[in-house]
Amino acid sequence: MSGILVVAEHTRGALSDLTGELIGASTQIKDKIGGPVRVLVVGEQPDTFVEALRFEGVDEILLARTENPHFDAAASEAAVLAAAKQCEPSLILVGHSANGLSFGAGLAVCLGSGFAADVFGIDIAEHGLRVTRSGYGNKVNVEIDFPQKPIVVLTVRGATFKPPLSGGEAVVTPLQLDLESVTGRYAHEDFIEAPSSGVDIGKADFIMSIGRGIQDEKNVPRFADLADRIGATLGCSRPIADSGWLHKAHQVGLTGKVAGNCKLYLALGISGAVQHLHGMKHVETIIAVNTDPNAPIYNVATYGCVMDVFAFADALEKAIEGTSA
Repeated sequence: MSGILVVAEHTRGALSDLTGELIGASTQIKDKIGGPVRVLVVGEQPDTFVEALRFEGVDEILLARTENPHFDAAASEAAVLAAAKQCEPSLILVGHSANGLSFGAGLAVCLGSGFAADVFGIDIAEHGLRVTRSGYGNKVNVEIDFPQKPIVVLTVRGATFKPPLSGGEAVVTPLQLDLESVTGRYAHEDFIEAPSSGVDIGKADFIMSIGRGIQDEKNVPRFADLADRIGATLGCSRPIADSGWLHKAHQVGLTGKVAGNCKLYLALGISGAVQHLHGMKHVETIIAVNTDPNAPIYNVATYGCVMDVFAFADALEKAIEGTSA
């Protein structure tokens, strides 16, 4: 067995961002694993996604046609099983999403494969594949090996891997499958839109995040206004989101969002727990403000300022007012 099989995700005729990220994960590990990268699309009109899937590093695009215009977990599982038996990959990547979770574990059981969920790191160790996921409520990172498992299924966390460049020259192969016998187990009722939070941390290029150093919920509006005045997107650490001071969409970290496009990250009153660092430590320029000179955030910060966040906010507000005067 060799190669990687990526299961594409799409909704209402649009390819999800997660699909490109899964392909990015596969191309990063491709040379170490060996074999081709194949992408499987399951749907009523899978051929409509071919051009969008021509990423660099993709060798083949597999098309599995169903009669159902909506996602069907049973049909997806059956299609991936058939593709796996035909291509014999050593690794199958599925999105850690509502769709992927509905069949990922069952797929692993059917294949008798290794399995890990919510993975954000993939590499090759001495004895084969090694992946990283969080554990104990995101307090620690856990490395998992799969001894004597020739095939492994992973659900991969979104906003973790960057999509490769487009413009690949993958060949297209329609799969001759009869999926009618497994469809109909699920009935699609409707799409319900999630309430808009008005923020997209994953696409912001300048983020100002607040942590427990702001002390009280009543101080959030002040920092929200400051972020707006300097043209930053307001982010936060997990304690702020867990306390309900800000919507979960503002959270940066393992259980929040990865600041994937961020170029400048301003961390105010954030100590730098491992789960938060995962979401921002890759940013080009990080400015940290914390009263504790030994805070872990300073290990990744480009610039650090040991001072009270309120004094820092006072100085920044005065500088803004002086500029506009």
